[in-house]
Amino acid sequence: MLLDQLSTLSHPERMRVFRLLMRRCPDAVPAGEVADVLGFKPSTTSVYLSALQKVGLIGQTRVGTSLRYAVDLHGAREMVAQLFLDCCNGRPDLCPPAMVDPSTRIESMSDQKHDVLFICTGNSARSIFAEAIMRSEASERFNVFSAGTKPSSELNPFAVEMLQQKGIDTSDLRAKNVAEFQGDDAPHLDFVFTVCDLAANEECAPWEGQPISAHWGLPDPVKAEGTDAEKRLAFQQTYGAMRNRILAFANLPLHTLSRASLQQEVDEIGRTKED
Repeated sequence: MLLDQLSTLSHPERMRVFRLLMRRCPDAVPAGEVADVLGFKPSTTSVYLSALQKVGLIGQTRVGTSLRYAVDLHGAREMVAQLFLDCCNGRPDLCPPAMVDPSTRIESMSDQKHDVLFICTGNSARSIFAEAIMRSEASERFNVFSAGTKPSSELNPFAVEMLQQKGIDTSDLRAKNVAEFQGDDAPHLDFVFTVCDLAANEECAPWEGQPISAHWGLPDPVKAEGTDAEKRLAFQQTYGAMRNRILAFANLPLHTLSRASLQQEVDEIGRTKED
């Protein structure tokens, strides 16, 4: 099976499909979205998805009339484990960079504050909500930032209005590029969360230090149509859903969780249905 899996992934376009689904993990992504993001024809996408499914690297579910695909974490872990044993004889020092032991614990929250980055495309609403809410609710435990892969020139006025109505200071908030958080002078990030599907779909270089990452995708309130009252309702719903996720994360007993357990917890928070 290992050789079949490696052979399947050796095809550049099949690898692109697998990497996209891995970036969206644990989400199940519609086949049409995979095709749109990667610029493939639907028929070509089906062939690639079928090949990955055949070797146990992805799974398929049906939601209504839509087929959705997600990484089969068990199959992917088995592939990596077999490769690790075959290639390195189980010795992480022989396969740089050193593999992270899932049983290791992150540093105690009593020793330091942890740095958290929220990413979306425009950095004008959802990630700004996340940054502002976490600063308001848990600034004593976290240093929190937000950024965009294609940041807007200014924050969305409905987002700013919503935060101000909640009594949250917006004077220091601004749209930022993810480049500010890469390089030697950037904060050492412990957690990186994407909060929009477009940002999660984008391929970017791995983050230094292997921060724990997850996808907390929420609908974009900026795209809401109708009256101002209807638009404000969309922002209210996004704010409420984001706040619930922030509070769930802030209440995790980080100092008692292994890295693997913590990853499961933040993935589960991302599965929370919007209010």
